[in-house]
Amino acid sequence: MARRRQIPKYGTVVHNGVTYYRTRIRDAGGKRVALYGKTREELYDKVEEANRQIEDKIFRQKTPTVKEYAEKWLYMQSAHVRYTTMLDYTSKVKNYIVQPLGHMYMADVTQDDIKMALVPVSKKSESVYHSVVMLLKCIFYSAEDNHLIRENPTKRIPSRGGVPEKEKPPLTDEQVEMLLDAIKGLPPYVFVMLGLYAGLRREEILGLKWDCVFLDEEVPYLSVKRAWHTERNRPVITEQLKTKAAKRDIPLPDCLTECLREAKEQSKSEFVVCNRGGEALSYTQFRRVWQYIVTRSTKERTYVRYVNGEKIKHTVTPVLGEKAKHNNTVVYTLDFQVTPHELRHTYITNLIAASVDPKTVQYLAGHESSKITMDIYAKVKYNRPKELYAVVNGAFEQRQLGLLKTE
Repeated sequence: MARRRQIPKYGTVVHNGVTYYRTRIRDAGGKRVALYGKTREELYDKVEEANRQIEDKIFRQKTPTVKEYAEKWLYMQSAHVRYTTMLDYTSKVKNYIVQPLGHMYMADVTQDDIKMALVPVSKKSESVYHSVVMLLKCIFYSAEDNHLIRENPTKRIPSRGGVPEKEKPPLTDEQVEMLLDAIKGLPPYVFVMLGLYAGLRREEILGLKWDCVFLDEEVPYLSVKRAWHTERNRPVITEQLKTKAAKRDIPLPDCLTECLREAKEQSKSEFVVCNRGGEALSYTQFRRVWQYIVTRSTKERTYVRYVNGEKIKHTVTPVLGEKAKHNNTVVYTLDFQVTPHELRHTYITNLIAASVDPKTVQYLAGHESSKITMDIYAKVKYNRPKELYAVVNGAFEQRQLGLLKTE
């Protein structure tokens, strides 16, 4: 038997000859407001609904804005996250979370709001999209755990999305030769050699000092102990590496050993790669060094010049084999583009192609997770249909022979 509701005995008021039940409640701002109903049951339902709305509004007003809570969450992360990681988190939170959602109360954010905020992010790379979604989920799950929100709007947002990131292939032997010929004797040469033949990350190369390069040992090697990053464009060298696995000793092939011997003889700096003053490169200085490679490629590019105070854009469309119009020492010899990471990717790919076992590749690459190594390993080792044909065909031939014998 259903339990009857205990409905209060409300007062009444007559309006235009009609009797209404009336009561007063306080709204979210503390102001007394009157509610009316033709029956006590109708008025009771109105009071219940109004109280729910008032309670919800008060709850929402007590929650922080997205900007306030995101900044608090970042501050809490700073206790156990690397400085460079914090820089990345802070930049993404500011540009992709606070900018579109910062003015809203945490409790007011809906799933549609999250999806709308992610639209411009979807135009970025897959890694950026994934990183922003991860930060959104972390922030809102933290708020949910602390009872600041009732509904988590990120629960049904997929972690992956946006435009799939195109994986750049490693450099071919021919491209490596062309690249090294193009920059021989130029500032990026040693950097490129360390990427191609030691597989170091950019921050590991720019943080490398001569005290970690052992050229006179029976087996020459280098030790990865330091990393480079910049703060306000100024270089900072730290012993805090990307992961624990990043700390490693890497044997040097002969070509790299000879390159480093020559570089050390001419060096007056403690850094293997340095600026003219012998100091670690700033971010701007590194970009200038890398520009030696870009300017020798056939990549179309636009630059700005000022003529009589007027800003004029120029587009350069290089032709392979020709010289640059404003610099006869620059010849467009590279019909491909290169990134620092591609040098490292080429190193890892070459190890795998030479049948180096996955655990050794993982160590030399400084991968903390074997999954990263095995994903690359599978693509390189097994994405060879011609080589795999004999293996696959042989396996099924043996199976068919076995079936025939049983018959």
